[in-house]
Amino acid sequence: MSRLKLFFPLIIFVALALLFWRGLFLNPQEMPSALLNKPVPEFSLEKVADNNQVMQKGDLPKGPHLLNVWATWCVACRVEHPYLNALAEEGVPIIGVNLKDDDSAAIKWLDKFHNPYLFSVADRDGRLALDLGVFGAPETFLVDAEGTIRCKHVGVVDAKVWQTKLQPLYEKLKSQHWDAFAGDLSDSLVSRCQ
Repeated sequence: MSRLKLFFPLIIFVALALLFWRGLFLNPQEMPSALLNKPVPEFSLEKVADNNQVMQKGDLPKGPHLLNVWATWCVACRVEHPYLNALAEEGVPIIGVNLKDDDSAAIKWLDKFHNPYLFSVADRDGRLALDLGVFGAPETFLVDAEGTIRCKHVGVVDAKVWQTKLQPLYEKLKSQHWDAFAGDLSDSLVSRCQ
């Protein structure tokens, strides 16, 4: 028994090393969302630009839209932001979730880099992000007209991600209800959002 105690730390070390080694080969962009094909969680949060105005799930657009989690402390969000502006100029509705940020810094950011969001809510304690299953910023969700999450992207949304992953589903959702085409989607298109 005393010899077993001597090997116990070694056994724990080997088990942890195997876990960490396995983690090196995981792609965070391939992590499935627990909320895929489920409704956006209920929320009641103040707007970043106006702390007197509280936004709720019912204020989300009544058509397909993007829900983008961002923050001023997020370097990748700075990289992504110009492309979000371009999408907004093309008429893609985007709602922002400002994650654990300072309101004044967020307002300055939007003034300086332009505001692609129809509105952005201040998720100061990270509750909505937690309910969405967010691992960090940026993360973007494609939401249908009924408020159901149909796709999740972890990382920067750029031209390639938009054109190959999000836009095909967004365009289909604009033209018809999810149920009308979900069975006809190619496996490759579906697998990109899981």
